Amino acid sequence: MRRRVSSSSGRGRLLWLLPPLALAAFLLGLFRFAETLPRAAQEPDRVTDGIVVLTGGAGRIDRGFELLEAGLSERLFISGVYRGVEVDELLDLAQRSPEELRCCIELGYEADDTLGNAYETEAWVAREGIADLRLVTAAYHMPRARLELSRRLPGVEILLEPVFTEGFREGDWWRRRNSAGLLALEYLKYLAALLRARVTVLAELAGAGGSGS
Repeated sequence: MRRRVSSSSGRGRLLWLLPPLALAAFLLGLFRFAETLPRAAQEPDRVTDGIVVLTGGAGRIDRGFELLEAGLSERLFISGVYRGVEVDELLDLAQRSPEELRCCIELGYEADDTLGNAYETEAWVAREGIADLRLVTAAYHMPRARLELSRRLPGVEILLEPVFTEGFREGDWWRRRNSAGLLALEYLKYLAALLRARVTVLAELAGAGGSGS
């Protein structure tokens, strides 16, 4: 009887420990995730076949226009644009000249999340024969965006062009509720995307093994 009570109490203590351990693991992963966020553009002077902007935050589209004007590419693809929005409208909002840039910009209307951005970009890359591209999105969004695009574009080199917005304080994010909440949510989405990618790979391997037997 004593052994049963001791064993039961041991399991009870273990169950009590699981939530704080899970929280500690999450916080450790969150801080490591924050440390890996890109701080600056990769090879900022390098010309690429294309520039891809993922909509969803301030400053991204404007940065894409700046890169295009600077001659860092001759083609710009903006993924996840609302239907009905045209190139001229975006250029007017950014106070750019439509005559100079209209011919070099293509809009994608199908994507409504990061995975959709990856599929939409994949189609554009195949159509345009892109070998390397510069990816423009928010710094906190970059790990998940790079993960999704890399899976759809295994042969394409992706240079990172992070955008830092006023709504996210990268230097002391843990001290600010909005920044901490935004990063925590993005970290959870990144973990979900990572899990989905691994499950997909395992399923593909299992399918290949089954077809070969």
